[in-house]
Amino acid sequence: MIRHQVRLASAIVGPPLPPGDAPHADRVFRYGIEHESALLRADGRFVDPTNTSFAELQAVVDALPEDPSDLTELRLGDQGIKRKRWYVEGYERFDERGRLVRCDPKGIEIRTRIHRSVEDTVAALRADQAALAAAARRHDLHPVAIGFNPVRSPYVVDPPLNAWERRHRLGSPEERTAHLHMSTFGPDLSLSWNAPDPAELVDVGRKLTAYSPYLVPLSFSSPFEAGAPWGGLSARTRLRTGPRPAVLVFLPAGAAQVPSDPSLTQPARLAAEVGRVEFKAFDPCPDPSWYGDLLALLTGLVLDRTLPARRTTPDAALHRRSARAGLDDPTIRAGTCRVLDAAIAALAGRPGHLARLEALYRRVERRECPAATMIERYRGGETIAEVLRAP
Repeated sequence: MIRHQVRLASAIVGPPLPPGDAPHADRVFRYGIEHESALLRADGRFVDPTNTSFAELQAVVDALPEDPSDLTELRLGDQGIKRKRWYVEGYERFDERGRLVRCDPKGIEIRTRIHRSVEDTVAALRADQAALAAAARRHDLHPVAIGFNPVRSPYVVDPPLNAWERRHRLGSPEERTAHLHMSTFGPDLSLSWNAPDPAELVDVGRKLTAYSPYLVPLSFSSPFEAGAPWGGLSARTRLRTGPRPAVLVFLPAGAAQVPSDPSLTQPARLAAEVGRVEFKAFDPCPDPSWYGDLLALLTGLVLDRTLPARRTTPDAALHRRSARAGLDDPTIRAGTCRVLDAAIAALAGRPGHLARLEALYRRVERRECPAATMIERYRGGETIAEVLRAP
């Protein structure tokens, strides 16, 4: 492997760290993946609220099995929609008394349970994706991996929010910007470990937030907007990261929250969420094994004690720069190599994770991401629907 020793741009340089402990190699990590799946109709139309009802997608979910024991680790949600590992993702609308009126659908989300290894987490997602694909086919639908609605954006809140909705939608930075997620798709990659100190959790969240612009190009898969290439690699990152968080940290009850906009911390809603660090800024990946590689990278960055930069909120301008050129930008590529080097050093003695980081390094050397392949095939004459249907 070619090791890259690089110097990061001043955008993420922070004060030197005080002397610290060696990497915590004894930690036992737990992992989970939430994957938002977009869908195509048999005629090639991209599923969104203009052509698909909540009931149509719920019929797909209804055909999938329910395991009540999932709910010890997965949230049911306020409206009871999230009863399974699969559920219809959308934007909920309420009347003036707070009663659910409808949910505009954007796709179907898959949530794994919590697993002790990256391999088990990836295997669980792969099995649940296969089950979703089989159920969707019976309704002439096809799950696809793309980070941004390639045909229509933005989502329009119609009719405008009523008084009850305004009170509840303006209560937090995430609620206030919830409409943005209707045009975007992506994974939440989570890891937690040994009930760590809340201050340490916050520090990890701030580190991952600082280095997020250098992590996300490894996943870029949203090169289309309004029916054509938009000129970059991740319309999702360009729109989303900055107004919405790159990382969320779930703290135990009673722990002091970090005031920020967008949020960096939230109170854990389930016992299983305590100590969870959730990275939210990646685009969807075409193969679950890619998520395994990215989880290995996040693990290395948690263990790392050398990277100095910290941010409470994402650098929106640097994310937009990354979204346009990705690894073709020398500053972005240098930052990506820097974090990979740090993660590799921190993962000494963990050969499974190191093999996954080798795979990431090869992609960096080739400047490879799904969006680049999608653009190449589109320019070769394929329609967007044909590009998305292919493996």
